[in-house]
Amino acid sequence: MLFGLFRRRSRDTELKVYSGIVAQARQPVFYSDYLVPDTIDGRYDMILVHAILFFRRLQGENKKVAEFGQGVFDLFFADMDASLREMGVTDTRVPKKVKVMGEAFYGRADAYTPLLTGKDVDGLADALGRNVFPDRPEPIAQTALAHYMLEADKKLASQEIGKIVSGDLDWPDPAGFLGRDLSGPDNKA
Repeated sequence: MLFGLFRRRSRDTELKVYSGIVAQARQPVFYSDYLVPDTIDGRYDMILVHAILFFRRLQGENKKVAEFGQGVFDLFFADMDASLREMGVTDTRVPKKVKVMGEAFYGRADAYTPLLTGKDVDGLADALGRNVFPDRPEPIAQTALAHYMLEADKKLASQEIGKIVSGDLDWPDPAGFLGRDLSGPDNKA
């Protein structure tokens, strides 16, 4: 009985973290000012951006943190499964769609991670263009989003892991990257 109480607390915190990732990804500014398509794919891509940043922060931490991260990851894909079912996708097609969504997650993580590590604004903006803006490139928005991601990566890296796994994620304000001259040397990430 006692062990079940601890697991419940962990599940609640995992849900709090996942909900925080989704809430940040759904900030209206991404869809109005950053011009991210307000579609299922556009919203999924913004969740991926934030999930990738979150899971990147957990890398290299202890086993307990890794288990916590796996719990958040499992919630993420359980939510994707439930969302597909709510949209009317048939039971036989859901696993195939979830597999495609998983491939998209890993593909974007593989693309974004080295660019975040290298603080490559232009490369990250290009990758975001291919994934988030596939139908109509938005170079200014892509660059602003790349700067936002680099700042979020930096901000998450500076946060204590205890705060992060308690659900206290501190994301940058996405509105702060729009309308600024992001090309000058003072504004390099």
